[in-house]
Amino acid sequence: MATLSESFVDLETTRGAMRVHLFIPDGGSRHPGIIFYSEIFQATGPIRRMAAALAGEGYLVAVPEVYHEFEPLGSVLAYDAEGSARGNALKTEKEIASYDEDTDVLVKFLLGHASGTGKVASFGVCLGGHLALRAGLHPDIGAVGAFYPTDLHTGNLGLGKCDDTLERLPSTKASLLFVFGRQDPHIPLEGRRKVRQVVEDAELDFEWHEFNAAHAFLRDEGARYNPALARVAMALLLRFLAEKIG
Repeated sequence: MATLSESFVDLETTRGAMRVHLFIPDGGSRHPGIIFYSEIFQATGPIRRMAAALAGEGYLVAVPEVYHEFEPLGSVLAYDAEGSARGNALKTEKEIASYDEDTDVLVKFLLGHASGTGKVASFGVCLGGHLALRAGLHPDIGAVGAFYPTDLHTGNLGLGKCDDTLERLPSTKASLLFVFGRQDPHIPLEGRRKVRQVVEDAELDFEWHEFNAAHAFLRDEGARYNPALARVAMALLLRFLAEKIG
């Protein structure tokens, strides 16, 4: 019977320690690595369950606490108005250089991990979808799963609200998987069209999926959860990862 180990490690960055939650299949085999970037709420129950599900499919999954320089290690923001306000505030207080440093630290950690194969992908939802795409600019990231990535079409991520992720996306060598909900107010039709035009014009290796779903339809808490579509979307992700880094 396959089992799973959950643990955490605190990795050093120039802005202090970053807690990274690890989900690793037992048995001593080596597995492709996935950096799983969370929503603005950090490593919540739904995020941990998704991470465990990915690990159960044979991946070494690392979930970083993206706001480690602002919140005590181990902090989780609540799915309520206060938690949303805090998370949305922090995403534009954190410097873009800090997001990028975190990615580099995570990639090096996974490349050197005893349970890794040397192949690494990024995956994320909401804020994490944007961070996963930005991670795809790293030369050692081979594949990116971006689920409803926020602030990508507006370039509003980070201190000063002036990120260059979409502008730089044509330079990525990673394969890209995009998943959106059409009823997502954070990424309206014109925003999706803008992103798609960039990846089409750059002739990137990408696939694009849209569903009649709300923002955060993968999250297995709350009214927006769509379990049927979540199963379909995760099946798409698993097939994509198997093709690209499996």
